[in-house]
This record gives sequence, structure tokens and C-alpha cells, in this order.
Amino acid sequence: MAATSSIGGLASGLNTADIINQLIALEALPQTKLKTQVTTEQSRITALQKVNTALQALMASAKTMQSTTTGPWATLASTSSNAAVSVTATSTASPASFTVTVGQTALSHQVAFTDAHAKSDAVTGATNGVLLKRAGQPDLAISTANGTLEELAAAINSADAGVRATLVRTGTAGGTDQYRLLVESATTGAAGAFELTDSTGAPLLGGTTVRAGRDATIEIGGITATSASNTFTDVVPGITITLGATATGTAEVAVSRDAASRSASVKSMVDEANALITQISGLTLNSLTTKGVLAGDSTLRDVASALAETIYPGDGTSMASYGIQVDRFGKITFDTQKFADAYAADPAATAAVFTGPDGFAARLQKAADAASDKYDGTVTQSITSRNVTVTRLNDSIERWDTRLELRRATLERQYTALEKALSQLQGQSSWLTSQLNAFNANSNQ
Repeated sequence: MAATSSIGGLASGLNTADIINQLIALEALPQTKLKTQVTTEQSRITALQKVNTALQALMASAKTMQSTTTGPWATLASTSSNAAVSVTATSTASPASFTVTVGQTALSHQVAFTDAHAKSDAVTGATNGVLLKRAGQPDLAISTANGTLEELAAAINSADAGVRATLVRTGTAGGTDQYRLLVESATTGAAGAFELTDSTGAPLLGGTTVRAGRDATIEIGGITATSASNTFTDVVPGITITLGATATGTAEVAVSRDAASRSASVKSMVDEANALITQISGLTLNSLTTKGVLAGDSTLRDVASALAETIYPGDGTSMASYGIQVDRFGKITFDTQKFADAYAADPAATAAVFTGPDGFAARLQKAADAASDKYDGTVTQSITSRNVTVTRLNDSIERWDTRLELRRATLERQYTALEKALSQLQGQSSWLTSQLNAFNANSNQ
């Protein structure tokens, strides 16, 4: 607080500045109490905000848990007895098992030219261009700058025509490196077949050795399926089979409901709810020896109770047979073995208990939303109310600042006046003393 000028005990010898500060400190006790209340309220608001964040996270997890198309309940486990035959399944797949027999893997079409040349040798014939011939497509003329082997390979790659060229070093001749041209289709499958000739259609570079492109084939139950690549998508609805480059033989394939993944997801959601219940318990603790930041807060206690009560379906049944219960501390417990037994006995019914419109996940989401909704959630409203309280307290503190400044100014004026009065009295006392001394001196003569 700003202090006005005063005479610091020049006449009285008192430390008036300290006296005034002490008096102001006494009068500021109510303001100090208000500041303490602000600090306390702000710590409570911070705690409530953390709870709200955790509630929002739980609500998102519970919402994900309810989906039967994208959530953990849509996951299917797929296995293959052949490491070179991999299997994946989407949510549209159904549990199944079958034998896959590999016919052949897919290959790209390759053309290896016979003659070897230096990179700078002209190799395209009478012109500086070549023709790319593909079934069902018009011939593509590819031009080079000077028709050299290096320029030809670069021009083929720049044409972006579905083939790629590589120069393979085969040795040296007269001290110069020699290369053969290898051209390959960019994709596998029989449809990638092509020819490469000079601009007149005549053989190029002494002729070619060809590895014909081919489609991959597999057999399932006596039915043959083909694919231009080594991936068979939806060969069985929702199931994709991928062959390794050297895949052979057979593979026993199984697609089943992923009970382990579902159990882990339920446990994760239960753990998240329990973490919230534990957090609330610590904040509202109100024992003789320990008090939480929000000791005895009924709003948070109601939230914890609502979370625990989600284990009870609306029809009055119990989730104990599915592994979900509440212990004596108010926490939700999850028995993975009971869940596994229930899921093995009736997968669809077990999934519905957790994912249905009134299932466990939906009830958790509803309880979390009721507390954390950004407009009328109970925790949100508590935060809003406490923010209003902090604003009101800060307004009172500001008014106290003004009041104390005025009081300080009054005290400084009073003590300044006192010092002036004492100074005048001291002056008068000194004058009277000098007069008496003079009178006594004259009387003695």
C-alpha cells in the first residue's frame, strides 16, 4: 500500500511508521482471511477441474466401448498355421475356419535385354526413341535425348508408364563398365505384361529374356481364387489373406471372436472408473487426522456413488455372473475368469450386457456425462459456483485495499499532527525554562 509522508517521531521519539504498519496489519486481518479463502477456493476449483477432465476421458472410453463396428467388440482374432500366409479380419467378418492351399504367388513381368553396353553407348537404333507395347493399350513412344543406354533407362522411368528400368553391371570391356537393361512392371500380375522394341518395332538390344508376370492363386475348399497381387481382399467376406513372396503349401486359417481383447477393454474401462473413484475419495476424505481438499463435498461423493451404481442394470439383475461387482470400499471389481466363462457360453448375450443401449458402458457414460456436461453437469456447476465465489471474494479484497489505504492516510495525518503538537509544546517548554532561568538569575543579584 502506498504511504503518505509523515514525521517519523521527531518530537516524540516514537517509531510512528512501525506503529502505523502494526495498526494497519491488525485492521487488515479480515482481508487476510479473505485472501486465504480465495487460495482455498482456487485449490478446490483446480481439484474439481481435474475430476472433470477424468470424467470426460471416462465418458469417451465408455462411448468407444459401446460400438460393435469400430470398438473392441468388433475385433476378431485371426490365426494361420503357415507363417507365409497371413490373415486379417474386419468387423464384417464372421467366425470361420478353413484350409488355404497356395497355388502360386504373384510375379511382376520382367524383360532382361541380351546385349551389354557402356552407359554412354547409343542403343535405340535409327532413332533416339523406343516403343512400349502393352495388351489392350496403344503403343507408347518414349523418346530420349541421344539414345544412350543411360538416357533410355532414365526416359523409361520418367514416362511413369507402369514399368521401371534398371541398369545391371555385368563386367568391363576395354576398361569400361558394361551394363544390361532390366525392365519390370511396377505391379504384379499377368495384366502387367509388356514388350519394349525400337521405334520400328524391331528387337532392341539383341533380344530379350522374359519372366512372364502372373497372378497369385489359392484354393479354399476346392474353389480357386486369383489375385493380381499376393493379397486376396474379401476372398471370404471381411477376411483378407496375404501371401509371402515364397509362400507354398497349405495353411489352416481360423477367425474367431477375440475374447482376450474384449476382456482387456472391459478391464481398462473398469480401471479408469476406479481411478476416478479413488481420486474422489482422496479429495473428499474427512477424518479426524486427514482432510482432503474437498473434505465432505457431497457433489463429488454423489458422483462416486453414481459410478459405482452403474454395475446394476435397470432391470434389477446383477452383473456378477459377467465378472462385475462392487467391493466394500465402493470400487468396481472385474473377474476376468467369470467374464471368459460367460463369453464362452454366450458371446452375443455377454457383448449386449456391456454394449447395449442400457449396457454397462452406456450407464458409465451417462453417469460421467451427468457430472461433467459443460452446461449442467454437477461438477461443472460446482466449478462455476466456486468461480463466482472467488470473484466475489476478490471484489471484497479490492474494497478492503481502498479502505486500508484511507485508514493509513488517516493514521499518518493523526501522528503527524501529534508530532507537530509535541514539537510546539517542547518549544514552549524550552522558552519557559529559559525565562525562569533568567528571572532566577536577576533575583540573585
